[in-house]
Amino acid sequence: MSIYLTDNVSAAARRDILDLQTKISSFQQGDIAEEAFRKFRLTRGVYGQRQPGVQMIRIKLPHGRITADQLVRIADLSDKYATGNLHATTRQDIQLHFVKLADSPQLWAELEDAGITLKEACGNTVRNVTGSARAGIDPEEPFDITPYAYSIFDYFLRNPICQDMGRKFKISLSSSEKDSAYGYMHDVGLVARVQDGKRGFKVMLGGGLGAQPFSAQTAFEFLEEERIIPFTEGVIRVFDRYGERQKRHKARMKYLLNDIGLEELLRRIEEETPALRVKEFQVPAESRVDYKFQIPAEPTENTSIEPATWSSKQQAWFKTNVFEQKQKGWYAVQLRVLLGDMHSDTARALAQIVKKYAADDIRVTVNQGYLLRYVKPSDLTAIYEALDTLGLAEPGFDTTADITTCPGTDTCNLAISSSYGITRALERMMHDEFPDLIFNDDIKIKISGCMNGCGQHSVANIGYHGSSLKNGAYVLPALQVLLGGGFNGKGEGLIADKVIKIPAKRGPDSLRFLLRDFEANAFDGEYYSDYYARQGKNYFYQLLKPLADLKTLNDSDYIDWDHTEQYVTEVGIGECASVLIDLVATTLTEATDKLGWAQEAFADGRWSDALYHSYNVFITGARAALMSRDVPTNTQHGIVSDFDKNFVGEPDFHQNEGDFKALVFSINKQEPSEDFARRFMAEAEGFLQAVQAYRETQILLEGAPELRELVQAKDS
Repeated sequence: MSIYLTDNVSAAARRDILDLQTKISSFQQGDIAEEAFRKFRLTRGVYGQRQPGVQMIRIKLPHGRITADQLVRIADLSDKYATGNLHATTRQDIQLHFVKLADSPQLWAELEDAGITLKEACGNTVRNVTGSARAGIDPEEPFDITPYAYSIFDYFLRNPICQDMGRKFKISLSSSEKDSAYGYMHDVGLVARVQDGKRGFKVMLGGGLGAQPFSAQTAFEFLEEERIIPFTEGVIRVFDRYGERQKRHKARMKYLLNDIGLEELLRRIEEETPALRVKEFQVPAESRVDYKFQIPAEPTENTSIEPATWSSKQQAWFKTNVFEQKQKGWYAVQLRVLLGDMHSDTARALAQIVKKYAADDIRVTVNQGYLLRYVKPSDLTAIYEALDTLGLAEPGFDTTADITTCPGTDTCNLAISSSYGITRALERMMHDEFPDLIFNDDIKIKISGCMNGCGQHSVANIGYHGSSLKNGAYVLPALQVLLGGGFNGKGEGLIADKVIKIPAKRGPDSLRFLLRDFEANAFDGEYYSDYYARQGKNYFYQLLKPLADLKTLNDSDYIDWDHTEQYVTEVGIGECASVLIDLVATTLTEATDKLGWAQEAFADGRWSDALYHSYNVFITGARAALMSRDVPTNTQHGIVSDFDKNFVGEPDFHQNEGDFKALVFSINKQEPSEDFARRFMAEAEGFLQAVQAYRETQILLEGAPELRELVQAKDS
């Protein structure tokens, strides 16, 4: 099937889309191993679902920014290729579910026509760069982080240093000291600051969630703005070289930092300085104010708000979902979206509201809502009524009543229990029994379907993640309760403690216990995480312990939320159990591809890119050679060291131990010049030819290689 590509699609995106189509065809014909194809498609935003034969498409929206027309395009494509639903994520992406694999290239082409990409939305790459949704209008911000977030996104998109890392890499930018983008749980977290009249950022490194969450460590209290992108490039280069690659659960940067320490990590980052593409990166001055959208005409009417005639719901909406921007006389409107799900018809109607009443600059928020900006005070009543008609004017945005959740077992391969079902149950309970929680913006509740943390349960004041419990011969759905995360009264970001595991159907009771306890015993004005720290983990364990008693179970406890059948523990249907391939041949093919990319970059005058692709030729070729001798491989640094030891003195290879290491790691000893790129690329090409010749000789002497079983890893 041919792909229709408009003139709006860039040459780079055009090639990516056609390459995806070609790889899909080759995979369906059995010419590409499942694992190799999985790795390929993930970096193109195509993610296997729990249900066989369909994909989740993750749409990468840098810092959650989107125009009204782009929102319409996504809604139209959801109708055309998916289910008519748009799911907003905690990383400010939008996801479409139940897409046929064969439709993904054309879907991508139609997104690129509207200036939207799928590239590196999943996989072991730099994921979507997130940022404070209020950026640019935040009354507390020292400056607008929007252009910085976009520049970081743009700089690392298709950058060779981050195309094949051991694991994913996440970056966030917060507009103020409130750290609303949760920098403390990111690989690189940036918080806007001004020092001595100069712009810069606080820099945090090595945060992460998952089964073993880590708070980031502060690398710099202040780093000048022009040093942010070069420093981040150095971080990624070090992570790429030294990060774990075999033990997937230990492959995030937080473990590298934990192993070598911050001082050593910063030393290694400094070593990369000569190799950096740029030593300073200035965000263009004109983009600091705006670079895409037009602000409506200045309001001419009185800017005071008189809500006395409004209904009680509208007054609550104004109090919880509306705030005055730093630009006096303008207001921002925040939309609370249950489960982060919006129907395509609703999205199209919302786009028309934006065009009529707001700036063409919608932000997807980290709590799965939307933010509209530059609304005139005279239009607040009209925009409320229009939003209320769509069900988008529910009060309580980003409050206790506004739960953040991942899709859980509805679509995800990794989920253990229903996230959506328990979220609905908890929100119903709070609406009925604790109606005033729509005014509480201290306690945040977050839910994930498993320990991996897409719902960010580890940074919630009250968090839950899906699990299971065994009771004799039977298994029931369960929730792990976590407490004390999020921000305390000092504004410090905290990681929650695991307190107790309870049957999933007792989730509402657990939240009821916790809220009533807080109402009864907290000091006036005390933050929930401070209250948790004061009382201690055991206090809450004892409070919730009766709910963990399995002697009092009834039949409904064996049925998960939103289900009618008895619960069975399963991680969704895998796309393939295993494949038989010649691992060495597959790896040598990867090295050949990387050499082609190096030659292409060199021809385009991109010396730094040509050097890094050539470096990867050395790494991949050496890994293939070591695999041919059954030498296990792990980090890039370890691959080079092991090849140096195992192949010293071999014909066509290095004759002295240390020579190969010196050659490969010369990449960070010199500036990325044309002459250096030409020499390094030629060395890489010669090395690859030598490995290929060695392998051919080995096969002649030892016979054809035995095909090896490669068990598929789970998508993440």
